[in-house]
Amino acid sequence: MKSFFFTLIVFINTLIFSQHTTKEVKALKIDKAPTIDGVLDEDFWQDTDIAKDFVMYEPEDGGPPERENKKTTVKIAYDNEAIYFGVTLYDDTPDKIPKQFTLRDKIGITDFFIISLNPNNDGQNDTEFMVMSTGVQVDAKVNPGGREDYTWSAVWYSKVKFNDNGWVIELKIPFYSLRFSTHVDTWGLNFHRKINYLNEQYSWNYIDRKIGVYTQHSGLLTGMKGIKPPVRLSFSPYASAAYTTDGENSAFVKNIGLDLKYGISENFTLDATLIPDFQQAAFDDLILNLSPFEQRFDEQRAFFTEGTELFNKGRLFYSRRIGNRPVGYRNVKRNLADNEEIIENPSKVNMLNAVKVSGRTKKGLGIGFFNAITEKTFATIKATIEDPNTGETTEEIRKETTEPLANYNVLVVDQQFNKNSSISLTNTNVTRNGSFRDANVTALAYDVSDKKNKYNARGSLKISNIKENRATTDGYSGYLRLSKIFGNFQYSIAHLRNNDTYYINDFGFKRRNNQLNYFGDISYQIFKPTKHFNKYKISLFSKIEYLNSGNEYLGNELELDAFFITKKIFAFGGGIETNFGNQYDYFEPRVAGRFFTQKGVFEGSAWISTDYRKKFAMDVRTIAGKRAKSNENYVYLNISPRYQFTDKFQLIYDFEYTKIDNEKGRVTKLDTDAIIFGNRDVKTYVNSLSGKLNFNIKSSLSLSFRHYWSPVQYDTNFFELNSQGRLDNHSYTGNHDINYNIWNLDLNFMWEFAPGSQFIALYRNVIFNKDDLSHLSFSKNLDNLFQESATNNFSIKLIYFLDYNKIRNWF
Repeated sequence: MKSFFFTLIVFINTLIFSQHTTKEVKALKIDKAPTIDGVLDEDFWQDTDIAKDFVMYEPEDGGPPERENKKTTVKIAYDNEAIYFGVTLYDDTPDKIPKQFTLRDKIGITDFFIISLNPNNDGQNDTEFMVMSTGVQVDAKVNPGGREDYTWSAVWYSKVKFNDNGWVIELKIPFYSLRFSTHVDTWGLNFHRKINYLNEQYSWNYIDRKIGVYTQHSGLLTGMKGIKPPVRLSFSPYASAAYTTDGENSAFVKNIGLDLKYGISENFTLDATLIPDFQQAAFDDLILNLSPFEQRFDEQRAFFTEGTELFNKGRLFYSRRIGNRPVGYRNVKRNLADNEEIIENPSKVNMLNAVKVSGRTKKGLGIGFFNAITEKTFATIKATIEDPNTGETTEEIRKETTEPLANYNVLVVDQQFNKNSSISLTNTNVTRNGSFRDANVTALAYDVSDKKNKYNARGSLKISNIKENRATTDGYSGYLRLSKIFGNFQYSIAHLRNNDTYYINDFGFKRRNNQLNYFGDISYQIFKPTKHFNKYKISLFSKIEYLNSGNEYLGNELELDAFFITKKIFAFGGGIETNFGNQYDYFEPRVAGRFFTQKGVFEGSAWISTDYRKKFAMDVRTIAGKRAKSNENYVYLNISPRYQFTDKFQLIYDFEYTKIDNEKGRVTKLDTDAIIFGNRDVKTYVNSLSGKLNFNIKSSLSLSFRHYWSPVQYDTNFFELNSQGRLDNHSYTGNHDINYNIWNLDLNFMWEFAPGSQFIALYRNVIFNKDDLSHLSFSKNLDNLFQESATNNFSIKLIYFLDYNKIRNWF
């Protein structure tokens, strides 16, 4: 009988939720703010509306509702300063709640609760506030498409308290951390609860994962009336000091600066950094790049990662260009006279300041403006002059400008509509003093879905303009993708075209232009668990490539991939990829109009990932490939075990090995214009270790270590590339072996001593070596590497968060 009634209840709830009813909850206006202590003992909490009856989000889309002994209730109140949440998470098995300690914005193996707020209720721009069972805070901006940006951080307050019935979270989110219009009294709202040991996640308002993205399935928060928010103005002054030595030379640098946030209006915010300091940015994962294309690095500087989602519209904004290598860096060596030598040629440009203004109106119009200024940069050159009469020599020092004072601008206008669509206009501009080299790029981009979220059209039209040496060069690029975006079966077709003068790399990033490509893909995935699997997806992708100029055929690609997650949270998958017929590479020769012809490659891959909830877990990935009618082959192996010693201490080791045999690659270009290729064997070993010891949720000691070693050996046979793209034997000789090492070690102590305020101490050890000793064994290579002088850096930084309203109250 109990089984019958339980089945009946599940059936009724499933029927109710299948109707996609939008839930509502009303916030209560209060006069006195609660104490954020995790105890809901203020009288007004008894009078609030309650958000309850959560429904399953994962693993089963719209599956059974919450268990009675795992139910969740949420109460909401607000005043003129903040919005408050009182969350009760019932749990009859509190001993099974995992509590892996992490620092802010790092999601560990814990239970968690998410508040997803959208003050404009536009279905596309949620702000998430997550509290884990350890009390750790995580916050994120959610971009259109459901991508979470965890680099965004706000100052808010929360407290977790465990009791006999489960745990309670009390939160205060100040209005200065949100962007909203006081003329909109109905906000978009949803809640998520993760119960880790059951691998279940529930949401308050039902989310149909087969249609659209989760931000388009929010419930409603009503009653947000009569708010008189305080001035949104905060300061983060900082002071830093760094000492660097390489054994011979040393330098001490100190710096004082300021980050500022100011709410220009209800929905628009100004961010500025004055005299920025990036001494403690994480190291880049450098590699030996034998390709003709530039390596892309992730942005490590917080100012350029936080709240920049609007500036990424059109994909023209690559902030690493700011403060990057001077535009005239390579010209210095080319312009040297026979009697000159370079004394100093800085590889980076210092940034003086940067500001960004961004926001979105209640009608969905987003506007963003970004500006950064970098200083004038010089190379120092020494000339040795001999007197023809006496033979005496004198020295003269001259400076050559490699980068003038430069101004970087981004302007974005983005209109969103229908809770699932947008159209934007983006302009990026780099102006260098004296018309050294100026660049301007404009993009019209669109992402439009029908009202039922079943079909989507996405694309862009971009125009570039470069002015250099009194010459102007224009280029264009266009992209169109048509997709079915709902249901188990989804598919798309796409087309990309740009000409050979399209260039965005003064401020953007694009490895190559002159493209004429056609794409297609189809996939099948499940949204409800089967007998053996919680999830799986199988996808087929195809591509055919041409050069836009001359419509020259380049090659093709066909790829089949699959991934599966079992009921026991064991993930695995793999794929096969191949090319048919001849492939024509117009880039490896690095001479316009020349190409290199090769047969296609057949590649297979497989991977596994075990359950991270266990103390020991492991990821393994392997790839193997062979080129048709050739002795070229390659293998790749990645093994990454992790062990959680305690809730406060975890280590992750990562090993990568790549071996490429008999790869043909460009070596040099002779004075006779002959393009010389070599036959090479390339090995790469990457050993990485990361670990973190959390003293509590506010302080930790972390280690990041990476040793990258890549030896390259050429055999004695060299070739000349002929006009048909084939290789002919050539008498060229030379040693082009490479032995490339990068050693990075960071030891970092971080303490968040107050909300938004941090003390950071960093020790960094860096060793770099590049020679031709590629025959060395691993141990002898390390001995050779340690013969190089190491660069040691010690730095400390203090950041203090100040809210204008608190400062005003002090006085």
